[in-house]
Amino acid sequence: MPGSSDKSAAPKEKWVRFKLYASPALDEALSNYLTEMGAQGVFEEFLEPGVSDLPEPDTQDERVLNAYFPSDADDAKRAARLQAYIDCLAELFPDQDKPTFNTEVIVDPQWGEVWKRFFKPLRISRNIIVKPSWERYSATGRETVIEIDPGMAFGTGQHPSTSMCLEAMEEILLKDRSFQKWRVLDVGTGTGILGISAAKLGASTVLCVDIDPQAVEIAHKNVAVNHVGDRVVIVNSDVARIKGSFELIVANLTAETLIKIKSHLVKMMEKGGYLVISGIIEKNRQDVEKAFTRDDLIRHRVMDDKEWVCYVYRKPSKA
Repeated sequence: MPGSSDKSAAPKEKWVRFKLYASPALDEALSNYLTEMGAQGVFEEFLEPGVSDLPEPDTQDERVLNAYFPSDADDAKRAARLQAYIDCLAELFPDQDKPTFNTEVIVDPQWGEVWKRFFKPLRISRNIIVKPSWERYSATGRETVIEIDPGMAFGTGQHPSTSMCLEAMEEILLKDRSFQKWRVLDVGTGTGILGISAAKLGASTVLCVDIDPQAVEIAHKNVAVNHVGDRVVIVNSDVARIKGSFELIVANLTAETLIKIKSHLVKMMEKGGYLVISGIIEKNRQDVEKAFTRDDLIRHRVMDDKEWVCYVYRKPSKA
């Protein structure tokens, strides 16, 4: 009847899920691009063969990168944009399998909240907890809580390359007494999670650098949310333009980029200081080891997680 109210007839909210199958080496590039396209959430699932809906984090049989968008008239354009970007990636990285994807429309008025079930407070190391803004967590003892929302793609702490960096930083900043004050440089800061963690773990000053203006904007917001703006400075810059020395340098990048900027990183290391490098897939580890052993650095620690590797180097205290 005209003028009557029928709640059941109200339009339901629609979401589009993009499911991508790609090499781990391309995860960060794809995640960042999906976020730039407007994805409300980006996360990785490990699935059993033939299982499409249940996440199995402890298996490596099938990896899926999921991205969620509110469905609208631009759905087809988004798919076309993503395909064009994948075509570019295939040209840039011919040694990697070309990513593929499919889409699924989800009609569910609650899905905007339901997808958040994949994100709970996550213990990265003994003391570091990463949580999204909608989850409550009361820290106990020496626990350090970092608040990062997964809609900001990479750098939420869930990816092995990020979690290994955080574990290494925790060990260094909480256990090493070599320096009274720790100056930290976070190269390729992304969401700012590593720089924020360094500040919360006791660093005196933290400089976060990134060449992506959008990453710098996101990092600024996260620094404010985590109340560490008094110790963390974020700049939109290439690492080659950074001056000074640091007791701890962290760089979660690709193997190719790490090798390219190696001389800048080593030059800025304080005597006795540490360099944590991650974002390295297994097949590139020998190239990284070869490049970084040319300098007078001590290999302090090596960590492995799934297909990813993280190195901790130290500069000798005496020249």
